Amino acid sequence: MKSIYVPLMALFAFVFEACGPSKTDELVTFQVVEGKTMGTYWRATYADSLGRNFQQDIDRLLEEVNQDISTYIKTSTVSRFNTKDTIHLEEQRNRHFLRNFQMARQAFNSSGGAFDATIMPLVNYWGFGYTSKKPVTAVDSLAIDSLIHFVNMNKVQLLEGQTKGQWVLKKAQPGVQLDFGGTGQGYGVDVIAEFLDSKGVRNYLSDIGGEQRTKGLSPRGDDWRIGINVPKEDAAADDIQIALPLHNRAISTSGNYRNFYEVEGVKYSHTINTKTGFPERNTLLSASVFAPDCLSADAYATAFMALGIDRAFALATQLPGIDAYFIYSKPDGTLAVRFTEGLKQWVPSEKQD
Repeated sequence: MKSIYVPLMALFAFVFEACGPSKTDELVTFQVVEGKTMGTYWRATYADSLGRNFQQDIDRLLEEVNQDISTYIKTSTVSRFNTKDTIHLEEQRNRHFLRNFQMARQAFNSSGGAFDATIMPLVNYWGFGYTSKKPVTAVDSLAIDSLIHFVNMNKVQLLEGQTKGQWVLKKAQPGVQLDFGGTGQGYGVDVIAEFLDSKGVRNYLSDIGGEQRTKGLSPRGDDWRIGINVPKEDAAADDIQIALPLHNRAISTSGNYRNFYEVEGVKYSHTINTKTGFPERNTLLSASVFAPDCLSADAYATAFMALGIDRAFALATQLPGIDAYFIYSKPDGTLAVRFTEGLKQWVPSEKQD
């Protein structure tokens, strides 16, 4: 459910030695490890005085995450739930699933249902899910109406099991399915960050497909700076709208300008309106969310895209610890921006509409 953008740090991480002296000796040992996960890349840029290579450790961790939350793995926890009415969970063994589920519930409640992890049947119908990705060439309104009946987080209950640390997940009716596409990448970023924390790493950038979380200093010896793409279909991956500092914080950007298909002149985006069952069409082109953790940032970036600029901005100003930078289209087709109070020190005031 995400749009992938290339951050400025993808360039900065490799040129820090030419950018002047670092503020700490530890920064001299910055290194980059990377791999593939969740249909995109993962990358960790970090300083470690011991020179440890964490590539294999992080790969294993992300494999564990996918075994819990990936709908593309038939044996994953979420896939088991999607094919059964009830499953049993263990707090430790299924911690990745439970953290995503709890965040999905929170975002559902906060957004008035605009974010809904039970959107899976509609995501599959429109060709953006784990089923064969075929564009819908003839929209069946009756089919969509029938699928909407399965979409509501209130139709999934998480109940305490008979012993401590055990849970039971039940669906109200067959056909209800979960999709963690709106939280998974952000959560993976947090998993990488928490792993680096556990190893005593004090300066790092964790990145999965453009979802990012930082700690400490960048290779330049100052705050990490993250680029937000210009949300246009023909924009290059390195065409940056603005670069903002990210200090001990996470960012997630969602948009509809790349993940879509077109049939007979009509564009269908991957953001599905949970009330109508159709791909959402509004003037909001890009929502970048800043939060203490990337799981929250990911969920709310997805929710904001479904809400549209006015309702998204209103919600963003009410959420504790959250800041947001929105890019939207004006009636004349030009781009405009709106952002929350916490970003004003970094963004020229004249840029806001």
